Amino acid sequence: MKFKHIHFIINPASGNEEPILSYINQVLDHSDTNWDVTITKRGISAGETAHTLIGKTDLIAVYGGDGCVTEVASAIFGTTMPMAVIPGGTANVMAKELAIPIDTKEAIQLLISEQASFKTMDMGLMNDRPFLLRINLGIMADMILQTDRNLKDNIGQLAYGITAIKNIANAEPIKYRLEIDGQLIEESGVSLTVTNSGNIGIGDFDLQPGISITDGFLDVILLKDTDFVSLLKVAGSTLLQNDTDAIKHWSCKQVTITTEHEQHFICDDYEETARVLNIKVAPAAIKILVPQNSKTNA
Repeated sequence: MKFKHIHFIINPASGNEEPILSYINQVLDHSDTNWDVTITKRGISAGETAHTLIGKTDLIAVYGGDGCVTEVASAIFGTTMPMAVIPGGTANVMAKELAIPIDTKEAIQLLISEQASFKTMDMGLMNDRPFLLRINLGIMADMILQTDRNLKDNIGQLAYGITAIKNIANAEPIKYRLEIDGQLIEESGVSLTVTNSGNIGIGDFDLQPGISITDGFLDVILLKDTDFVSLLKVAGSTLLQNDTDAIKHWSCKQVTITTEHEQHFICDDYEETARVLNIKVAPAAIKILVPQNSKTNA
């Protein structure tokens, strides 16, 4: 595709340390594309910058981790402003979901490649706030909240695994009242996820089979226990992409989650607290540049 102008939003605090400006210049120097850059810093967030760029550029390209990507997606939600992802974080879930090259130069090259196209994808609304990836409650939220930043910088995604192991031993089931597309369900579990994206940030592995970011549905996934057998079943389900009785899985347009007490949870990359979460899908809400071989192009 050809763009007259691209505006890059760069998060210098992302997981990678590389000469991103030099890479951009090397790739775009001989193209017909003009480009500008905004560096995020305290007081200038990726989302705020993206909001000011709506209608002023042909493409917003985000270099950073999933937090930066989801922030920009939320900022341009409800507009026709397209975005591109240049993965520069630890997990890079969105890039892996869309088969975007993890190599930085290759991801930048995609911006001027004839082998790229826009894909329209779903987002979600949580209490009327847009989100791109997922909402986590229970041990999945604790894993993200309690992972040490220095440990994550040093060993990457393994830091999440170490934190998860520590949390599993102390996991206590939470009672959930779920209203899923009008059907009332009461369940207890140690982890509850409402997800738009299937990828877990490790290779091509998905949380559960059948999850798609373009199908007009959200997926609700409940892990009931953390006993050894349940965890083995979950690991096998993720690796082999088959169903397991250790997890309950619903696809829906809308879900309301109610708990007995306020719960800490993660919505994309942000920590929040609530007792009631009203969540619904926003179909075909955003356009992202992807390779033609992206699995979302099926």
